[in-house]
Amino acid sequence: MIIREGTDAVESGMVCPAPMLDEGHVLLAHGSGGTLTHRLIKQVLLPRFRNELLEPLHDGAVFFAAGRRFAFSTDSYVIDPIFFPGGDIGSLAVNGTVNDLAMCGADPLYLSAALIVEEGFPMAQLERIVESMERAAREAGVRIVTGDTKVVDRGKVDKIFINTSGIGLVDYGAEIDPRKARPGDKIILSGTMAEHGMAIMSVREGLEFDTELRSDTAPLNNLVAQMLRTSREIHVLRDPTRGGVATALNEIAESARLGIEIREESLPLSEPVQGACEILGFDPLYVANEGKLLAVVEAEHAEDVLRTMRRHPMGRDAAIIGEVVADHGGVVLMRTTIGSSRIVDMLSGEQLPRIC
Repeated sequence: MIIREGTDAVESGMVCPAPMLDEGHVLLAHGSGGTLTHRLIKQVLLPRFRNELLEPLHDGAVFFAAGRRFAFSTDSYVIDPIFFPGGDIGSLAVNGTVNDLAMCGADPLYLSAALIVEEGFPMAQLERIVESMERAAREAGVRIVTGDTKVVDRGKVDKIFINTSGIGLVDYGAEIDPRKARPGDKIILSGTMAEHGMAIMSVREGLEFDTELRSDTAPLNNLVAQMLRTSREIHVLRDPTRGGVATALNEIAESARLGIEIREESLPLSEPVQGACEILGFDPLYVANEGKLLAVVEAEHAEDVLRTMRRHPMGRDAAIIGEVVADHGGVVLMRTTIGSSRIVDMLSGEQLPRIC
């Protein structure tokens, strides 16, 4: 028997409560992408801003203008460290907003970039970050067309924060919406998980491994375009960033009011990342990704979409990891390698602060 009680899971009478946190103040966990982030959105933000475009709580707003469908998205980047194996805060900011637009089924077109820089920040590093943003935009096929720069007193911001917003054209004929999942739909993960988060943690902790851990930050819009050309029966797209695959799956299950079942043996995970997770005590399901996506696809089209993904560099390790079910609505279950089942709940608390 599985019962949902707020954001806690109760299974066979055993309660797994969220940690007791002082919510009289903003906590790091409110920015984790997990339980407290969703509570903040639903209790503080949605009641003030509620409207039909915001209601789906998608990666961006999809709307009609001049007879065409567009997607609009924004995100802010406060990662520490700002330079890491596989990328930096600049490429991360561009790729992150490009990917949020792609998760709406949009072809990203234009971005804005706003920089908040601490007084005394090295000019050489600023130039390096801006050059990285230019390269990332060129790779993704988008243009940065407007922006803003602010400098604040030393100590008032940690080196540099970046906000990027973007707009894209939704023109593939698919209806991508987190509420569109249907029982029987297959769930595809585009590649090995937890690479970004473990790359960041290896730098923070000064750990060295036989194989260097590198962030997977990358633009996914070209991969998504090929997927949507293969099938219009892709119901949901989501990039599992903060909170990882587990939190993204819970968001989908909650929006669709359906259950999700995944198989542990099907989850793609590289040996170096698995080893790093074991050393640091992290569950890879909850670790951030910046170049991976989850796709919920009608069962009859799933194998075709999977083949298309595997032909693309960003999807060569793609795998079907589970399916949507009519049972246990709003709950994600994992069938383990030893034949048991466990609830995979949304991230509770703050696992990796300032990961993006």
